[in-house]
Amino acid sequence: MKFAVIGGTGLIGSQVVKNLNAAGHEAVPRSQSTGVDVISGQGLDEAVAGADVVVNLTNSPTFDDASLAFFQTSMDHLLAAAHKGGVGHFVILSIVGVDQVPELDYYRAKVLQENILAAGPIPYSIVRATQFMDFMEAVLSWTADGDTIRLPATPIQPIASKDVADAVAEVASGVPLAGIRNIAGPEIFSLDDLGRLTLARKGDNRTVVTDPTAGMFAVVKGDALTDKDAQLAPTRYTDWLA
Repeated sequence: MKFAVIGGTGLIGSQVVKNLNAAGHEAVPRSQSTGVDVISGQGLDEAVAGADVVVNLTNSPTFDDASLAFFQTSMDHLLAAAHKGGVGHFVILSIVGVDQVPELDYYRAKVLQENILAAGPIPYSIVRATQFMDFMEAVLSWTADGDTIRLPATPIQPIASKDVADAVAEVASGVPLAGIRNIAGPEIFSLDDLGRLTLARKGDNRTVVTDPTAGMFAVVKGDALTDKDAQLAPTRYTDWLA
């Protein structure tokens, strides 16, 4: 099959393209660097022309309320181009528990993206993943102050980006789900303990202090960002760190 992978040069997109091509498909990465602009619509008709499947892995440049406009505009343009081009399957990547954290602008924006896709004219699949292991470094930096890092005890089920890409490629190669598939890492940690484990494995002597008000994940209620019934990925966090 022929795949147009929008955002195909990023962390997940580049691995999805590699996986699909290795499986014998034709997957072409499309992004701003290849002349595609999902906000203006420039290059979209050409990008999806002849594609059987569109995989949209573009992401908002900000996590604030501007992300709502990004996903509204980009999805409107992408769906219009894909419909015009006769695309038969449209895939996006979202977040496990995204609809349970309306306090976060970015999560509300991702729910909007899901709803636009589900209401659109093209058979679709939504892959929801738990938090990427790759993002832990950023999470630690958000609330770092000298030798102290403040983190809430929010339950987290980290997943490796490779496992996310494998799942996205698998779903994109299959029959449209007309719904959602949840994927998650094999282990659940509290975010503060995950921070301590990360620092210890890296030989970093900074201290993690448990603070229920610290950082963006402080607003998450209960275990919204985990799913024990999800399709579990194989990579364990300590193996990924190694």
